[in-house]
Amino acid sequence: MDNLLILFYVLSAVTLGTALLTIISKNPIHSAIYLVICFFSIAAHYFLFNAQFLGIVHIIVYAGAIMVLFLFTIMLMNLNKEDEPHKPLVTKMAATVSACLVGLVLVAAFVRAQQTVAPEYVVSGEDYQSIKKLGQVLLSDQEGGFMVPFEFASILLLVAMIGAVLLSKKEKQMD
Repeated sequence: MDNLLILFYVLSAVTLGTALLTIISKNPIHSAIYLVICFFSIAAHYFLFNAQFLGIVHIIVYAGAIMVLFLFTIMLMNLNKEDEPHKPLVTKMAATVSACLVGLVLVAAFVRAQQTVAPEYVVSGEDYQSIKKLGQVLLSDQEGGFMVPFEFASILLLVAMIGAVLLSKKEKQMD
């Protein structure tokens, strides 16, 4: 049990460290790489908590598809430091104060959540982690099925990708 706890703390440190490096890195490609590492460490948390399906889906969807989309967007936008305007000191201070306040609220919520007592865990004997059961819940035609919202989400991602490509294209200047 101690080995799992140590592994959890190491994964947590990797997750928080790479998330911080994603934010503070000046190079957008390095930020994307740090974000991929963060996604993999989050997937490792899922595996650690015995949620293999969520871990695999997290790797496929986030570390795979979303990061490819991010990288294409970064490459198409051709971000340069010279072209980027510098932010005034007031804006940087306001962002820092806002981030500190959000962090304080999150810490207060975490402390308060630790004080509540969880109800007794009851084993019902039903298998809710199987892929078959998950597929029945998500893609059934019964009331509460999520087939249509699932398809709308895929269309929304496609439209967002097309919009990013169109926005990043440079218009030819007429001479």
